[in-house]
Amino acid sequence: MVTGASQGIGRACAIELAKAGAQVALAARNAAKLAEVAAEIASAGGTAAPFALDISSEESIKECAKAVVAHFGKMEILVNNAGITRDGLSMRMKRSDWDDVLTTNLTGAFLMTQAVMSPMLKARWGRVVNITSVVGETGQAGQANYAASKAGLIGLTKSLARELASRSITVNAVAPGYIETPMTAVLDDKQREAMLTQVPLARPGTDADIAHAVTFLASEEASYITGHVLDVNGGMYMG
Repeated sequence: MVTGASQGIGRACAIELAKAGAQVALAARNAAKLAEVAAEIASAGGTAAPFALDISSEESIKECAKAVVAHFGKMEILVNNAGITRDGLSMRMKRSDWDDVLTTNLTGAFLMTQAVMSPMLKARWGRVVNITSVVGETGQAGQANYAASKAGLIGLTKSLARELASRSITVNAVAPGYIETPMTAVLDDKQREAMLTQVPLARPGTDADIAHAVTFLASEEASYITGHVLDVNGGMYMG
């Protein structure tokens, strides 16, 4: 299951996981875009189904999780990708912008993981991959809410990894740097140039770069990796 699967990193993860043989539940609010992704996966010989999800709603999360398990009969891999930004300097940030970002990016990931935990525990196997961000490790002016949510996601990843390890469920995170996605498309040329000066590889990443990392962490080959944050950032941050 991939949340925020209608575009960008979520879409790329869904396609790559399907290529690896997974049956993919595509979850997001935009039904039309989800249908397009499902059709793309099907045309390549994969299996995918769309599911309506508002990650900011606990009720929607529970309903979506039940629907996915009912459809596929199991839940083995969860990619918590859905996220939003509401940028602004802290001194002028509205409480609603803080709450919306934390609710979607952090609380939503926790509740979704909680909602699908039972099938993984029963099967004694599972993979949870959380999409965090380089700014959750470094901080970022004008993104206190976003950085806090992504830093919180790292703490959640490590805590859940300790809780679930005895049942062969791994929990890891992927931390993208500057990736070309619809979320970063709003940056102007000057902002892009400034961002690239911080990247030793001197190029932006792609959604496929993130998808490859996620697919590895979801695989059997990564079975001895848990509680880890995999930086995919072109050297932007070396922790």
